[in-house]
Amino acid sequence: MTINRRKKLFAAATAIAAAGLVAGAAWAGPYDKYKGTTLVVNFPAHPHYDAVEKVLPDFAKETGIKVEVDKLQYMRMHDKQVLEMSKPSGDYDLISYVIMWKTEYVSKGLLAPLAPFLVNAQLADPAYDPEDILKAYIEPVGLVGGKRGYLTGVTAALYGVPFGSETSVFGYRKDIFAKHNLKVPETYDEMMDLVCKIPQIEPGMAGLTSRGSAGHQVGHAWLLHLNPLGGAIFDDYWKPIYDQEPGIKAAQYLKKILQCGPEGGNAFGFDEMKNAFLQGKAAMYLDSVSIAGEAENPAKSKIVGKIGWAPHPKGKVRASQTGGFGIAIPANSKNKDAAFLLLQWLTSKATDKKIALAGGSPSRMSTYLDPELQKKFPYYPMFAEAFKAAAYDWRPLIAEWGELNAPTFGVALSEAMTGKKSIEQAFADIKPRVVEIMTKAGYYSWGR
Repeated sequence: MTINRRKKLFAAATAIAAAGLVAGAAWAGPYDKYKGTTLVVNFPAHPHYDAVEKVLPDFAKETGIKVEVDKLQYMRMHDKQVLEMSKPSGDYDLISYVIMWKTEYVSKGLLAPLAPFLVNAQLADPAYDPEDILKAYIEPVGLVGGKRGYLTGVTAALYGVPFGSETSVFGYRKDIFAKHNLKVPETYDEMMDLVCKIPQIEPGMAGLTSRGSAGHQVGHAWLLHLNPLGGAIFDDYWKPIYDQEPGIKAAQYLKKILQCGPEGGNAFGFDEMKNAFLQGKAAMYLDSVSIAGEAENPAKSKIVGKIGWAPHPKGKVRASQTGGFGIAIPANSKNKDAAFLLLQWLTSKATDKKIALAGGSPSRMSTYLDPELQKKFPYYPMFAEAFKAAAYDWRPLIAEWGELNAPTFGVALSEAMTGKKSIEQAFADIKPRVVEIMTKAGYYSWGR
């Protein structure tokens, strides 16, 4: 055999072997190593996650990785998650967390940073395209350690990915507005003019539905109006400013909204508030985009085809809610790599579209701009525009927010809404407690 012939045969054999290796690697895929693994995830009872459960079986079919879902009412998730993630080895491999828990969880070392997974070529999908994830979601929901400790910045790190995240939009009954020749409000003044006018001109119809129950829910309702009116909880040096004119005005607006809203509004959580709108008891809605999928579902809505959507009205500024959920990997998970593959699959472009078609809330701009989805959901272009007004600092996402939120602001606001105290007195009474919490946590250590 000549040298040239031996070279040719060697080259051909090498090429065949290389092709076999590539084909084998492609066939095995990133999931092969984890086939047979069972992941336990903690998800909330929430419209987005109802849609997720419809597509989740596809993950097991594609990967051979099984998923068990522990589903809880979302306000019950926090305590159970802390309990599980504080153990040397917990039961959860992936959790859904509410945006306001992220800094607490990171400060306690309960979450795994995502960078080690994202730089692992065996796990990170090169087609994942993180830049496509809505900036209005990923920065407030996923980043910890930047400006103020919870915003973006050069020192921020990624611990979670938005999944069922939300901004606020304005919904209204097109038929009621057309019947009475009402203008869709662009400003707070215009919206507040309609709040008590609608029950007068349309008997049996409430104005604007709202959360109102004591604790987190009434606090959320107040925050919806605080930012647009130019207010905040703290200034740049953590001095409480919630009791200044914008905070008082936001509470006054909320009290009027509840008085002219559906009966029983002072006891409404999110479900009761949105159902009042979906069952035709209120002409206006101002809260999370997560309602959109249900709004056009005849099994859940009596007003299918009668809903118009608009941006959150402008006060002093245009500032819509940033909230909802993200997903993250507990630091004590026994199956972190497989959990990352699930996280990546759930938030991929293909799955984001599947979840949207099933009635969930997208996390990616490409989903909102998808022609097929825009045809099915004509409000998608407006929603995509609404993200430009999302207020990243909508509430202080500090570890102490759990103490400040429901047991402090939520109690004071409930007392003010039900008339037990004036708004001014309710806010004044909690100020020593607010300062005490912040002092104990060290926010005034620098003496500024």
